[in-house]
Amino acid sequence: MGITHRTLVVSTTVVMTALVAVTGAGLHWSRSLAGFRQSPKELVDEVWQVIDREYVDATFNGNDWRAVRREFLSRNYTKPEEAYKAAREMLEKLNDPYTRFMDPEQFRSMQIETSGELTGVGITITQDEKTKEITVVSPIEGSPAAEMGLMAKDVILKIDGKSTKGMDLNQAVSMIRGPVNTKVRLTIRRGNQILNYEITRARIEIHPVRYSLRQTPQGPVGYIRLVTFSSNAAGEMRAAIRELEKQGVEGYVLDLRSNPGGLLFASAEIARMFLKQGDIVSTVNRQGEAERLRAGRGFLTDKPLVVLIDGGSASASEILAGALQDNNRAILVGTKSFGKGLVQSVQPVGEGAGIAVTIAKYFTPSGRDINKKGIEPDVEVTLTEQQREQLTRDDIATDRDPQFMRALAVLNERILAQRRNPQSARPTQGPNP
Repeated sequence: MGITHRTLVVSTTVVMTALVAVTGAGLHWSRSLAGFRQSPKELVDEVWQVIDREYVDATFNGNDWRAVRREFLSRNYTKPEEAYKAAREMLEKLNDPYTRFMDPEQFRSMQIETSGELTGVGITITQDEKTKEITVVSPIEGSPAAEMGLMAKDVILKIDGKSTKGMDLNQAVSMIRGPVNTKVRLTIRRGNQILNYEITRARIEIHPVRYSLRQTPQGPVGYIRLVTFSSNAAGEMRAAIRELEKQGVEGYVLDLRSNPGGLLFASAEIARMFLKQGDIVSTVNRQGEAERLRAGRGFLTDKPLVVLIDGGSASASEILAGALQDNNRAILVGTKSFGKGLVQSVQPVGEGAGIAVTIAKYFTPSGRDINKKGIEPDVEVTLTEQQREQLTRDDIATDRDPQFMRALAVLNERILAQRRNPQSARPTQGPNP
């Protein structure tokens, strides 16, 4: 059974990315805002109905969902902002950081984010379910946040001097967002250190794929860095592989480190470029119905492949890495991934607003549920805190990058093994599906 093509997001960026929308990015609203202002209660009921119809947990995290509806529809709402607040309050009862309401500005930002046109500081953040701390999933490569040195797992303690204790994700993002060339001050906890950053917001041009040819003892290899699974990621990946194939590469290093995820179908399309056959991912909804995405079209290369992952590799990155590992197509090098095994559907509600709702769990081809567990690499290469801090953007994928150098060594071993025995082209490490 195939998964119906709709807006499915498997990224922690659905939780929130601290960006502001580029105004006028080709978005069209079918109804006027004036109509909504006459009946804001309709939005609250629409949000309730989406959850009632689609939410992955049929118990609604132990809530009497019909009683919730009665509670919120018994209130009077005189303006949209009151309905927005009520919608967020309602969703908080689910205790699911990935299911959230977006006002029109936030919804436009999310849509533009997946299209690859962004402005802001460029960090993807989430809220820890237990501690409620606001945590950086990863900075977007090339963004102001990345240039200033923010890292995955950094905890944001203050925003412009205001404590984030008790602050919800929407409020945090609203404070971090702002116009281009304005500044925001973030106080970060990293391990035992307290660090302060002043970051200038900027326009961020995101090309999800960067690639280069690298010379190794076993011949030229292709290095491909994928920073996000946006709508143009598959097209750029296809072009990169084809160009590197023309240059006669012997194998590939695919770098998914600090990639927070994105669109489910972008992940599947990229997996198909490396897989001739086999399952890519299965999803299970609240009825227990399993749907699968499979390889079988779009295949481009069967040359040896090594994939780099770390704690900032989340959701769509984990789907791709898990598919390649479970199908014995690639060796994974680095550290354990983030651990998000949930799928969200993103859809409009009201007049220009939107909702991201968790509709399914996903499993790797071998049936692994990686939610809150992550994917373990086949070859672990852990960086010390000092190494992480010293590793600048210019050091990535150079001889100053220990994880990359180990990935190259592993790839060269695979290339050499394939020459000696063509049947050994696929790695034997990792679980069998």
